[in-house]
Amino acid sequence: MPTVFVQGSYRFYFFSREENRRHIHVSGPDGEVKIWLEPDIEVSKIVHMSDTEVNDILEIVKSRKEEIDEFWIKHFGA
Repeated sequence: MPTVFVQGSYRFYFFSREENRRHIHVSGPDGEVKIWLEPDIEVSKIVHMSDTEVNDILEIVKSRKEEIDEFWIKHFGA
């Protein structure tokens, strides 16, 4: 599970062999969320996170999407 980055109390990471559709997992102190990165940024799954936390994470993903995409390509290939 390579970590892409940590921001605040959130860890943003990939599972190495999960599925081909580009996405990122985010874990926090009390839960986790899976975010699709394509075709649009949207929530796939939420476990024990508030709407506020999920909205904050979505904003982080949107602002750092280019970095996440570059890490994805480096780790998985295009």
